[in-house]
Amino acid sequence: MSAKSLRPSPVAPTVDLEREGKRHGFLRLPYSRDDSAWGSVMIPIAVVRNGSGPVALLTGGNHGDEYEGPLALFDLARTLDPRQVSGTVIIVPAMNYPAFRTGTRTSPIDKGNMNRTFPGRPDGTVTEKIADYFQRELLPRADIVLDFHSGGRTLDFVPFCAAHILPDKAQEAKAFAAVEAFSAPYSMSMLEIDAVGMFDTAAEEMGKVFVTTELGGGGTSRAETVRIARRGAANLLRHAGILEGEVERERTRWLDMPSGDCFSFAEHDGMIEPMVDLGGAVERGEVVARIHDITRTGGEPHEIRAKLSGMLAARHFPGLVKAGDCAAVVAVMLD
Repeated sequence: MSAKSLRPSPVAPTVDLEREGKRHGFLRLPYSRDDSAWGSVMIPIAVVRNGSGPVALLTGGNHGDEYEGPLALFDLARTLDPRQVSGTVIIVPAMNYPAFRTGTRTSPIDKGNMNRTFPGRPDGTVTEKIADYFQRELLPRADIVLDFHSGGRTLDFVPFCAAHILPDKAQEAKAFAAVEAFSAPYSMSMLEIDAVGMFDTAAEEMGKVFVTTELGGGGTSRAETVRIARRGAANLLRHAGILEGEVERERTRWLDMPSGDCFSFAEHDGMIEPMVDLGGAVERGEVVARIHDITRTGGEPHEIRAKLSGMLAARHFPGLVKAGDCAAVVAVMLD
């Protein structure tokens, strides 16, 4: 065992994670800075426990500019009645709390992207210390993990719940059953561009049932997507046998991301013009977006063409785009 792994986490919960009933508190991380010499980062946490049973870890704000998860989870922490619970629900509405407070994808303290930082380090940056605490203290307790995401300020998605194709097919089947129970309008067999350092990967490598979402974007939320998040969290807890009641199922349409051809990236700076709206049908070779030169008049727009047929599941959100930005994602409809 390495010296690093023996080092204790500097994060301390102000609530007893094993105590019966409902507790609201913080994950307190010491952070000495100019405006607070003995200061701390105070990450809100709620723990609802009633007897023995499965443990669910529900998280939002992994990226600080995504709001459906925090809205649903702050509300769930307030309203969840321990008498309706069999087991434990651990709720962290804003994992990367510094990023959440500034409405940015990454932390304003160290520019850390929480979802590329796992397993973290107890002696690292603020973001690495938070990731290390989740890796060593919270994930091992959980049987099922739901991590809410949306597109943030730079992407917009059709609302879907997702799980990954896994080597362990029994674990994969449990994850996709949980996705089905979440009952988002769309359910996705999801492909990641780069899964190294992700919360998803950390949980899956521990054998946990892990599901995630993309519920919109543009750095805001909509009434519809918040409703989907709230109902989905409750459905997942019912599916896991933690929350009493039946799963409130609504029709979900299954999508697949079969290869890297799903993704289209901008190769030029400029102003992006969507040529297909979210949820629209796309044919291979069809122009899904155009990028217009904004440095002078008279130039022909650069066309971005779909590399496969399917449905437009995501698009770049702001009107201006840079080379390398994800411009569009096409998913294949399975039903």
